[in-house]
Amino acid sequence: MALRIVIAEDSFLVREGVRRVLDLHDDLEVVGVAADLPQLLAAVDEHAPDVVVTDIRMPPTSTDEGIQAAIGFQRSRPGMGVVVLSQYAEPAYATPLLATGTAGRAYLLKERVGEPQALVHAVRTVAAGGSVIDPAVVEALVTDSIRVKASPLAGLTAREREVLAQIAQGKNNAAVGAALFLTERAVEKHINALFAKLGLGAEPDVNRRVMAVLLYLSAQKGGASTQKM
Repeated sequence: MALRIVIAEDSFLVREGVRRVLDLHDDLEVVGVAADLPQLLAAVDEHAPDVVVTDIRMPPTSTDEGIQAAIGFQRSRPGMGVVVLSQYAEPAYATPLLATGTAGRAYLLKERVGEPQALVHAVRTVAAGGSVIDPAVVEALVTDSIRVKASPLAGLTAREREVLAQIAQGKNNAAVGAALFLTERAVEKHINALFAKLGLGAEPDVNRRVMAVLLYLSAQKGGASTQKM
């Protein structure tokens, strides 16, 4: 019986490219396609596929819908494999997907769509409960692990790092929320959490936002120095 696959990608060209690659194989059947998150969720509910191949970013917010959907599917449909296609090798995107385990998960750079066997191998592997991580992503994860072990930001989540990066640009909570498609309440929650993790108390003579930004800039400088070595 052929593996049933749903493809989620907002770019028509990439979506059709993936479909054509998979349709060349008798043991693979594309049963649904989606151009945004609501369509993806509906397609999974309708077709109950064996594997989802999804982009990281797609409407409605074009942030990390694919990653969040993949994490949700692993909880609600633990037997379903997920292949995430991304333009980014950055650990901030790959780590959340792999944080709770790698079984049935693959993270490939989109350029692998041009290497049909790599994509087909990933689909078959996750369907069997295995894992495939793009070599470029593995290298980035190892490099990042070495760098962040001594970083004061090591304990922050990817979202908290994004919020802190926005603060470092001088943005207030409203502007941070607008940039990351978050409510001001959500931004405030992330800020309070990162303050706590960075050990920044509520002392009246300490501007916690300034201190957090200084820590962020220090960590960024350290990372840049490591990459130059």
